[in-house]
Amino acid sequence: MSEQKLTVLARVTAKPGCEEEVFKELCALVAPTHAEAGCINYDLHRSKDDPARFFLYENWRSRKALDEHLEMPYLQAFRQKAPELLAEPLDISFWDRVA
Repeated sequence: MSEQKLTVLARVTAKPGCEEEVFKELCALVAPTHAEAGCINYDLHRSKDDPARFFLYENWRSRKALDEHLEMPYLQAFRQKAPELLAEPLDISFWDRVA
């Protein structure tokens, strides 16, 4: 039996003055993530009301595919930079599509 698909919602808030650097860093994650076999979509959004707020809407073929993504060097590099760039920790939640 195949694993269930998984949706991830990730909220990111840049520190004041770091908005464009965070935008650049997040944009750099999109292409390599799209190339991952387990990625269905990885969509980056930016708030119209607050340029410091970003949102990633992700769908993965399985939890295993997401776990593999989380170990990718480019994502690990972003996570290491996050404390100096982000106003708060990454807010990540996991969802199952039910309808």
